[in-house]
Amino acid sequence: MPAEANSRVVSGFLDYLKVEKGLAPLTVSAYATDIGQFSVFLEKHKRTLLNAQRSEVRNFIQELFANSVDGRSVGRKLSALRHLYRYLLLDKLIDHDPTLNIDSPKQWKVLPKSLAHDEVESVLRGPQRVSGPLADAISARDRAMLEVFYAGALRVSEIVGVKLEDLKLDLGYVLVRGKGDKERIVPLGKSAQESLASYMKGARPVLAKGRSSPLLFLGRGARKLTRQRVWQMVQAASAGMGRHASPHMLRHSCATHMVENGADLRTVQTILGHSDISTTQVYTHVALDRLKTVYQKHHPRAKAR
Repeated sequence: MPAEANSRVVSGFLDYLKVEKGLAPLTVSAYATDIGQFSVFLEKHKRTLLNAQRSEVRNFIQELFANSVDGRSVGRKLSALRHLYRYLLLDKLIDHDPTLNIDSPKQWKVLPKSLAHDEVESVLRGPQRVSGPLADAISARDRAMLEVFYAGALRVSEIVGVKLEDLKLDLGYVLVRGKGDKERIVPLGKSAQESLASYMKGARPVLAKGRSSPLLFLGRGARKLTRQRVWQMVQAASAGMGRHASPHMLRHSCATHMVENGADLRTVQTILGHSDISTTQVYTHVALDRLKTVYQKHHPRAKAR
């Protein structure tokens, strides 16, 4: 059992700190807390302290930052892990140190929060509403917006500003005006195209109520949607999974999942509308982790004989 294995490792390390190093009880207690937190993280992923990989140390640190743990505290926890794995190497309980080449917290770029694939599927189903012509129209609009958020990694300001003339549904893309009024072409997948087609055919006319508007997504009576209303819609759509999602999380989920599936950073940069590739490089570690996994799987001499 991972929990039992971790408990034995931590117990031996703490004894080493007290007896061999002569550290004060408060210091030993701090080590116990920090390493215990990493142990719990590993146990959720069916791993132990003895078989942890560098990617898991990185993911642990990423989770700390995502939960707003300050850099100083993260640095202390990383230091505790470095001491632990130095001890395990000296005792020959492991043959590699997973904390090697981990950036210090000062150099760490925080990867924005993203959703797991099953969480995205849950959100894309949209918020539950009572049935009726208007409610059905709003549901169709919301599903189309959610699909476009995830398909094209749009910002809230971009999606509320998309015009009818910007949508090229037959060609499978939408023209988006981003920061600084810069335009970019964003491709739309089949699922997004189908949701948009359904919205355009039946829901948008109901919401427009005979009034004209240049905007693609409308509120009741052809009103322009506010940013706050869109945020509320995304939060309502995520309520069923017990986690509050945001439009920005859908944007970053799109980028993360693309990189995980092999997209290069230049392509992701173009879709996100980043003017500088350095902004997109926050996703680099996702690409490196995938590269390592593919290498281990396919290179004939990657595995120890």
